Amino acid sequence: MASVVGSTTEKLSKLDINGESIFSVPNLHKNLSILSPDQIKLARMLVEAGQSHLFQSWAEPGVEDEEKRGFFEQVARLNASYPGGLTSYIKTARELLADSKAGKNPFDGFTPSVPTGEVLTYGDDNFVNFEELGIREARNAVFVLVAGGLGERLGYNGIKLALPSETTMGTCFLQNYIESILALQDASCRLVQGGCQNQIPLVIMTSDDTHARTIELLESNAYFGMEPSQVKLLKQEKVACLDDNDARLAVDPKSKYRIQTKPHGHGDVHSLLYSSGLLNIWYDAGLRWVLFFQDTNGLLFKAIPAALGVSSSKLYDVNSLAVPRKAKEAIGGITKLTHADGRTMVINVEYNQLDPLLRATGHPDGDVNCETGYSPFPGNINQLILKLGPYIKELTKTGGAIKEFVNPKYKDSSKTSFKSSTRLECMMQDYPKTLPPSARVGFTVMDAWLAYAPVKNNPEDAAKVPKGNPYHSATSGEMAIYRANSLILRKAGGVQIDDPVQEVFNGQEMEVWPRITWKPIWGLTFSEIKRKISGSCSISQRSTLVIKGCNIFLEDLSLDGTLVVNSVEDAEVKVGGVVQNKGWILEKVDYKDTTVPEEVRTRGFRIKKVEQLEKN
Repeated sequence: MASVVGSTTEKLSKLDINGESIFSVPNLHKNLSILSPDQIKLARMLVEAGQSHLFQSWAEPGVEDEEKRGFFEQVARLNASYPGGLTSYIKTARELLADSKAGKNPFDGFTPSVPTGEVLTYGDDNFVNFEELGIREARNAVFVLVAGGLGERLGYNGIKLALPSETTMGTCFLQNYIESILALQDASCRLVQGGCQNQIPLVIMTSDDTHARTIELLESNAYFGMEPSQVKLLKQEKVACLDDNDARLAVDPKSKYRIQTKPHGHGDVHSLLYSSGLLNIWYDAGLRWVLFFQDTNGLLFKAIPAALGVSSSKLYDVNSLAVPRKAKEAIGGITKLTHADGRTMVINVEYNQLDPLLRATGHPDGDVNCETGYSPFPGNINQLILKLGPYIKELTKTGGAIKEFVNPKYKDSSKTSFKSSTRLECMMQDYPKTLPPSARVGFTVMDAWLAYAPVKNNPEDAAKVPKGNPYHSATSGEMAIYRANSLILRKAGGVQIDDPVQEVFNGQEMEVWPRITWKPIWGLTFSEIKRKISGSCSISQRSTLVIKGCNIFLEDLSLDGTLVVNSVEDAEVKVGGVVQNKGWILEKVDYKDTTVPEEVRTRGFRIKKVEQLEKN
């Protein structure tokens, strides 16, 4: 035993570590001989941060030593992946938990008002001009996809990116996104005299849950046509859980040699980009914009060109894509907040905070609809466009850290103990909270039918959504794509399209439009689609139209049934005349029927291909 104490004292003196703090934790002190100098430093840091309880149940040296070393490997990871390390995490947690216990309002002293932004109407001259400007700018952009989540909440066991966005082509979300970026790249480079070689980079933020499966999805599909070098994956680490108001780190219930961890939130994307060094590489390459988007919104790229055009025209440092929202609807509102001391910021305020904030600041009715029939505070859809230069400057100041919050579930009104462990969280859209007043922060509002149809609720939860509110299910997400494409053909090409019929799938009442889909390369913008349609075209409600190719022109087409057109890159194809057949029909499927694949069950129907005309 004397030699163990001797070697421990020697290690501590070499490290210039005062052993007092470590000597006061017997089970840790006994085990110092099996630890490396770096592990002893981490142990000291934990003890000094009030975390001695982590070593309470440790076994004698020689018993479970590998697990003890594994504990410090985890601590080193948690320490390295958080800006400022675990000491900073625990300090912030104590401050936020004290505020939470005291019931402190994060918006105390702030008065809300409607910020300035751009409200676009699909297809008018203003929209078309912004869209053209956005296509020009696209070659100077980077796309960042936040994809740390699994599809469990949807009743799907895979990663959400692998879910089909719609059934006619069976294109999964990731394929749809990549093909849209490639189409943008192609269209943008065509506008440069002599063409250009720019490849638009794509970064995907993954998590422990999704990382390996995202790589597998990309590799098994040859990156859906993108160069592998264009795609970078950044894996988000989890953060330590907290057991009480003193921010004592929670021991994992499954092992006394592990700290319990939970996801930190999609705000981590900023610190990951900062620490990866990618931002400076892009800046040096002349890129100007970073576009952040979520994993299951099949409509998003219909709105991106015009929104990017707004950012470029208005020189916005931050541009939030938004949709009109009904007062009190469960979606955050983009709000300008002005503090009594003169500070201002334009940020997303969650719907359950916006109404009380308005009532507390001289608006007795709270969040109410204005003459447009919508709240004056546009709905945040978590798609951000940031100007790269100011973004780098800001992250350099903060080390990539984003303002955090804590949301403990207390056992009772005394707020002294939690029902279960909590953790600090951060949201991607809270980035503007630390910006100086000089920052140009705005928004771009588009119709929800064009820009927003997220897939996040399973059939059972969706069926319970109050009537008139969006279901946000796999069913509604797919039907929204058909509706948007039908409305786009009506508005851009003057196509006569029958009105939808009402159907119920998995307890959700839906508008069923003709099943119209096309590859992004066929039509990214209003002008491009308008150019490819001529004469008098009509499509019946029961019809399906699938366009796979670039130069396919619709001319005097009358469709009643199913038409699939495939063409190679250089071919120019004219499609016209009368097409009539028995078509494809939607067969209803019950989500409880386990004989049916998950991705079919979640949407409540499958397509039965009775008859079609397919032209290659």
